[in-house]
Amino acid sequence: MPSVSNASSVERALAILECLDQSRRGLNISEISRKLNIPKSSAHVIVVTLERLGYVQKRPQSLYYTLGLKAYGLGQGMTRNLSISETALPHMRALSNQLQLPSHLAIPDGDQGVYIQKVDAPGLIKIDTYVGRRMDLHCTGVGKIILAFGPPELLERFLHKPAYIRYTRNTITSARLLQREIQKVRKLGYALDDEEEELCVRCVAVPVCSQGRFSAALSVSGATAQLPIPAVEEIAKKLKSTAAAIAAAASPGPKEGAL
Repeated sequence: MPSVSNASSVERALAILECLDQSRRGLNISEISRKLNIPKSSAHVIVVTLERLGYVQKRPQSLYYTLGLKAYGLGQGMTRNLSISETALPHMRALSNQLQLPSHLAIPDGDQGVYIQKVDAPGLIKIDTYVGRRMDLHCTGVGKIILAFGPPELLERFLHKPAYIRYTRNTITSARLLQREIQKVRKLGYALDDEEEELCVRCVAVPVCSQGRFSAALSVSGATAQLPIPAVEEIAKKLKSTAAAIAAAASPGPKEGAL
């Protein structure tokens, strides 16, 4: 069977998916080959592979291919992430006003986390974070939540890393200690970054789970004086209440007319 180089195969596969996404009726192999200016044999190899993986499907009793459910699922996952950031915003504003602390919403991205929403605390003092900022998982509150409640394969991969960056004297730097910490996070239902990424700064985080599935990590951060250890459990309760409200708002309600 004909084959193409790995690099060009990836580029062509993505081009084929984009091409099919723009076609309402679908395309056959000859049309794909002509539109993208690639050999028909190469187009056939890539389309058949995409079909086997579920990203492309052939219309019954025809030669036309369309996007498969797996391809649509990728887009829906991103839409959910973007949607939850807007859904969470009013709840995060209320939380930050109540606690007088900045709040963040984060999701996994590769082997890191990324903020998809942020609300500053009232007042002049601001924490230097922003939407799109990436952070390591082993030393942050949202990172520990992502490892504890996010994709199991992410935790498994992370625990096999040869080393972890040490940011402060409190940073967890061994897989054994990190695994113990994740077990603790699962038991408590919240995570604490106790000056592990930055000295004099603490962070408390909880999971946001919509319809029983992990969606994001919600946190508040502040100076150690603003977030004393005796207050952590009470703050975690408020975070959990806010996370539940976000999850309820993000979950689709019963359809109109449903019994």
